[in-house]
Amino acid sequence: MATERALPSASDDRAPGEILACSIGVMAYNEEANIGRLLQTILDQRTDTCEIAEVIVVSSGCTDGTERIVLEFAARDPRIKLLSEVRRSGKASGVNLFMRHARSDILVSVGADTLLAPDTIQRLVEPFADPEVGMTGGRPIPVNDSKTFMGFAAHFLWDLHHRVAMRNPKLGEITAFRRVFHRIPCYSAVDEANMQPLVRGQGYALRYVPDAIVHNRGPETIADFLKQRRRIYAGHLRMAREQGYSVATMDAAAILKVLLGSPYLYGRRLGWTLGVIGLEIHGRLLGWMDHRLKRRDHAVWEVARTTKGAIAE
Repeated sequence: MATERALPSASDDRAPGEILACSIGVMAYNEEANIGRLLQTILDQRTDTCEIAEVIVVSSGCTDGTERIVLEFAARDPRIKLLSEVRRSGKASGVNLFMRHARSDILVSVGADTLLAPDTIQRLVEPFADPEVGMTGGRPIPVNDSKTFMGFAAHFLWDLHHRVAMRNPKLGEITAFRRVFHRIPCYSAVDEANMQPLVRGQGYALRYVPDAIVHNRGPETIADFLKQRRRIYAGHLRMAREQGYSVATMDAAAILKVLLGSPYLYGRRLGWTLGVIGLEIHGRLLGWMDHRLKRRDHAVWEVARTTKGAIAE
């Protein structure tokens, strides 16, 4: 049966070369160490082909100086706005709040624990000149020291993510999407992934944009690594059950194929590679138990503390 497709908005009927406007949503929980750096990278974006109409920061139960820093930026640039949730309610709730208040037809969602390259936003937004494109995602590159085991783990996983996404788009960390759905499931622990079936189900294409760089920090301890990986896997399992959709990185054969074509199974990297694979299997087992046995809700997840703090490119 054919899938009904949402009609494009009037703004999709653009003249060639017309500037594309977007609203950026920043989801934050106690991010005082990095929020100012992120906002500055947003304000410093090159915007030859797009316009940043507004930057909406959703502060979800913040108890540190996050809101004060955002208000300082808002006093200097009226495009920056603060939405404050008294109680922490999870990133999915923040995304939905952002969508209700944003005024553009193209929306960008990013976490407050990241930094953007100078042209990230316009590279994410440019593909929407094609009316067939419904969602785009950038390439996360961690700032961890790859000479340590945990730093290697962060780089290894995000590089595999990149290699898989080049074959079959799997979008994460920073995404842009058309306003073709009203909300994502409030239970979501993997918000970017939950958007993908909502976009694809209406006939739109996903586009991975490897030149749209976003910097993040991976876990620096095994405990934090397992916290993060179990939450993500449990979220993907629930999405598969509730929405009937699996992301590309749930396909073990696809992962094995890109792994065999990568340099990680050769030379000195092999030992650490096998160690990370073992941790990933452990994390997925914990996530499976959370989903199938404990029915644990990860929508408001336990923060992996070593992924936080100021990010330096």
